[in-house]
Amino acid sequence: MELHRTAQVPRIVELDIGGMTCASCVNRVERKLGKIEGVHASVNLPLESARVEVPAGVSDEQLITTVAAAGYTAKVKARPRPGAVPPEGGAPPSSAGADEAQAPTLLPRLVVGAVLTVPVVLISMVPAAHFPHWGWWAAALALPVVTWAAWPFHRAAAVNARHGGSTMDTLVSLGVTAAYVYSLVQLLADPGLTADPAMEMSRGALYFETAAVVTTFLLLGRWLEARARSRAGNALRALLDRGAKRATLLRDGAETEVPAEQLVPGDLFVVRPGEKIATDGVVREGASAVDASLLTGESVPVEVSEGSRVTGATVNTSGRLVVEATRVGSDTTLAAMARLVSEAQTSKAPIARLADRISAVFVPVVLAVTAVTFFLWLVLGGVLPAAFTAAVAVLVIACPCALGLATPIGLLAGSGRGSQLGILIRGAHVLEDTRAVDTIVLDKTGTVTTGRLAVDTVDALGTLDRAALLRLAGAVESASEHPLALAITAAARQAHDGGPLPAVVGFRSAPGGGVEGTVEGRRVLVGRTDWVGGQLGSAPDEQATARFAEREEAGATAVWVAVDGALAGIVALRDSVKPGSAAGIGRLRALGLRPVLVTGDNAAVAARVAGEVGIAAKDVQAGVRPEGKVEAVRRLQSGGARVAMAGDGVNDAPALAQADLGIAMGSGTDVAREAADLTVMGDDLNQAAAAIALSRRTLAIIKQNLFWAFFYNTVGIPVAALGLLNPMIAGAAMAASSVLVVANSLRLTRFTP
Repeated sequence: MELHRTAQVPRIVELDIGGMTCASCVNRVERKLGKIEGVHASVNLPLESARVEVPAGVSDEQLITTVAAAGYTAKVKARPRPGAVPPEGGAPPSSAGADEAQAPTLLPRLVVGAVLTVPVVLISMVPAAHFPHWGWWAAALALPVVTWAAWPFHRAAAVNARHGGSTMDTLVSLGVTAAYVYSLVQLLADPGLTADPAMEMSRGALYFETAAVVTTFLLLGRWLEARARSRAGNALRALLDRGAKRATLLRDGAETEVPAEQLVPGDLFVVRPGEKIATDGVVREGASAVDASLLTGESVPVEVSEGSRVTGATVNTSGRLVVEATRVGSDTTLAAMARLVSEAQTSKAPIARLADRISAVFVPVVLAVTAVTFFLWLVLGGVLPAAFTAAVAVLVIACPCALGLATPIGLLAGSGRGSQLGILIRGAHVLEDTRAVDTIVLDKTGTVTTGRLAVDTVDALGTLDRAALLRLAGAVESASEHPLALAITAAARQAHDGGPLPAVVGFRSAPGGGVEGTVEGRRVLVGRTDWVGGQLGSAPDEQATARFAEREEAGATAVWVAVDGALAGIVALRDSVKPGSAAGIGRLRALGLRPVLVTGDNAAVAARVAGEVGIAAKDVQAGVRPEGKVEAVRRLQSGGARVAMAGDGVNDAPALAQADLGIAMGSGTDVAREAADLTVMGDDLNQAAAAIALSRRTLAIIKQNLFWAFFYNTVGIPVAALGLLNPMIAGAAMAASSVLVVANSLRLTRFTP
């Protein structure tokens, strides 16, 4: 019975899938795989990959064959050996590989198309540029554009047609082909059509420039889209690149430097001050402070000593550590975070473009109307040229120039204005996400606060005043590399107008405790309660202890200062709120978003920060680890909220990927920026609010474009079918609709936050 239950557990297969161009491709692959009994597939268009749950009895070859039957290519992703780290932090090579290959392939087609389209437009549209038989030159110049340059559209249309589907590519291929073929037929039927440059073209019409312009503009949109999509998998590589590449292995008392991936559980390795910890483990010798902010978001380093657990990719800031490896390779915390990013991106269902949803119905309708128009004119009128002209007019008026330009031109205008404002929009799908979000999860450190410790208060408990106390504490701390010491030293120098501090003699550091030394003949100690009390031989009195506790309860990190064997005061440090955070959160509220603060810091710190920026206490979650941030986002989503997430650290990357809309603060890490949908190049929440406002405005413009483009088609097609619109007028109307779409999109260039 146990064996039977085990056999029923589905395995997970990850596939790389090539050839997908739109949301309907995703749906087709998922439907095909879903027809295999017990198989559940989630296909990700930006990553061109699929995560497939496969029951026993279904082979990888069967999955690949099924995808191939749908018209796409597939291969199983290479699985790393247990305990191995993918090379160079290697996120799966194919995460963005297909698009990385597609963008360079599209670029030569775009360049050739643009170079040839310009003379075609000039020859065709400018009477002064006409010369004898210019039509044949236009045909020759447009031919490479509508064949070689437009090949990606023709190929995708053929694949869709073979499987009974239609997408935007079908519309493009039909429109371009119809415009060119009709024009070529006109020339072949009447070779002297353009023999006289001054002759009015009353005997026919040519649309070579229409076919060329449609191809070039849509290639531009496709190339820009491929470039954006190629970055989707970079979050995984950037995340794993945070890991240490080398480790100092300790074996039989000898130290040997080895690649970090060669460590196995049980190995002892040395971590010196300033080095990254190579992998997850337990401290066996030494004590230090570990900067875990990249993974946990904690602004204060964590004190570790013998027996403490440490995490790979964190930084040892002070003492020498000997660590025993406990988890390596794919079992480490860093690798688990990479999996969280990957799973969150895969589980985020691609949003089908509105144009594709329209074209799924629109193309069959256009083909049906074209066929009916041809046969009715042929049967009722009995004249083949008239029937052909009416049918071609339907195809030309249905050519998706405006419909195809609606999204890329709007996105270009919006993203161009965004770049001027320091806002980067990942792609068209982001715009739809911004419209629906109603909750925004904010990381604290680096997003709402500066992420840097600074001296907040100095309490003098003895005869020394605050300035003298800070001067002595800064002098002794100047010999330490601990982040707390750096903050105290900076404050002391600033208080003395940047001048030099007194020299320290006999400096000694006690990792996890504090520092001591002699300054101007006076013995000075700075450190934590237990250590300072042990050095003095007595604990602080009740009044001093109460003041110390008050500082910590207010969310500060406090240390004692003792001078010449007596307590002299308390120095409290805290992470300060950014000047624009309160106003930025106010603007987010005005946009209809509910702010929620989620942080790895303690509850006191979180409550203080929330109070300063105007976030309700019920919307504060403290002490949350990276995986907890993902769960916080999921809980809000399961409650019906559409969630945006703003963050800046490695620890935020999984949550940024899981959120319906990820916003990375530009001052943060590459990992956060790669996992996000929106990036603001500054570090002000006002800019995040501006990014959402711009995205929503861009989406509104794109929807207006799509409405007018579709309205033009729905009105123009029946007019053309009735024979009231010849192809020349249809082409002019189509050009006018494109101008309208472009002009409407250019309104975004005047957007002001």
